[in-house]
Amino acid sequence: MKVLLTGHKGYIGSRLVPMLLEEGFDVVGLDTDLFRDCTFDGELTQVPEIDGDVRDLTERDVEGYDAVVHLAGLSNDPLGDFDPSLTDEINHRASVRLARAARSAGVERFVFASSCSNYGASGDRFLSEEAEFRPVTPYGRSKVDVEHAVSSLATAAFSPVFLRASTAYGLSPRIRFDLVLNNLTAWAFTTGRVYLKSDGAPWRPIVHVDDICRAYVAALKAPIGAVHNQAFNVGLTSENYQILDIAAIVERVVPNCRIELSPDAAPDRRCYRVSCDRIARTLHHFKPEWSARRGVEQLYEAFCRVGLTLDDFEGPRFKRIAHVRKLIGDGALDSRLRWRNGAEWRARRATV
Repeated sequence: MKVLLTGHKGYIGSRLVPMLLEEGFDVVGLDTDLFRDCTFDGELTQVPEIDGDVRDLTERDVEGYDAVVHLAGLSNDPLGDFDPSLTDEINHRASVRLARAARSAGVERFVFASSCSNYGASGDRFLSEEAEFRPVTPYGRSKVDVEHAVSSLATAAFSPVFLRASTAYGLSPRIRFDLVLNNLTAWAFTTGRVYLKSDGAPWRPIVHVDDICRAYVAALKAPIGAVHNQAFNVGLTSENYQILDIAAIVERVVPNCRIELSPDAAPDRRCYRVSCDRIARTLHHFKPEWSARRGVEQLYEAFCRVGLTLDDFEGPRFKRIAHVRKLIGDGALDSRLRWRNGAEWRARRATV
C-alpha cells in the first residue's frame, strides 16, 4: 500500500514513519518542517518526501496513493491560540481541501489525526465516540470542523477514518514538552518540582506516542468495511487520569522531586474521560503496550542520557509556540507561518 504521510517529521510522524516501513508500507512524506532545528534524541528515518506546505497540495499531488494519513497541522492549544484564523486555515480548511483532492484523485483511504480535545469541557463521565462535541479551544474546534466536513465526503470509493488520540506522551525524535506527562516529567528532572500550572483536578485520557502510531497502522490494515467513516478514541480506557494523579506518578519515579502548584494555579475548563472500547473491539491489530508509569520511566532515562536542562524545554528550541515566535522574530517565517526564503514549495525535492 502506498501511503502519503503528511506531517511525517513531527512528534507523531517521526515515530510513525519507521513503524509503517516495518509493516511493509510504501511511504512518502510531506512536511514544511517548521521544527527542523528541534530534534531532541535520535535521528529521523528518511523516506521520499515532498518538502512543502499542506495548504498548497492539489489533486495532482495525491494521485497514485492508496491512502493519505493526515497528521500535519498546528499541533496544540498554545499554537492554535496564536492566531485562530490561521488555525482554521491550516487545521480545518487545508485538511478538507486535501480530503477532497484525495477523493477526486481516487485515493481509497483517508486517515485523519483527530483528537479527544473534541470533547473539551465534558466533566468526569466516560465518553464514547457518540458523545457530544464540546471543544473549548481553536485547536479543538478545528478538529471537530474537519470531522464534520470530511465525513460528508465518504463514498463507496472514499473511506475516511477519524482517530481521536488521547493526550500523547513519550519519547520521540521531535519531542513535545507541552504535553502534560512530558511536561511534568521535564519539570521534575530539571528543577526537582513536579510543577502544576492548573489545580490538577481535570481528567485526561493519555496514550503513548508509539501506541498512537500503532492505531494508524491498525486503521490502515483493517478491512475498509470495519472502519469506513468511523471515529475511534485512541488509547486504553484504564489510562484516564486526573492531572494530579499523573503528577503523583512522576513524583514516585523521578528521584528527589516534589509536587508544587503554581501560585496562580487555576481550574482548567478542559476535562474529559474517554472509553476506548470501540478501538479494542474493532481494530484487532491495535495492541497498546504503554502505561503512564512506563512512559515517565522512559522519559527520565532519556533526560538523563541527553542531559535535559530547564532552558531546553522551556526555551524556544523545544517549546513549539516559543520556537514559532522566534522564527517569526528572526524573519525566517512570515505571519502566516510560511518560510520567507522564497521557497514555500521548495522546488519539490521529492524523489517520488
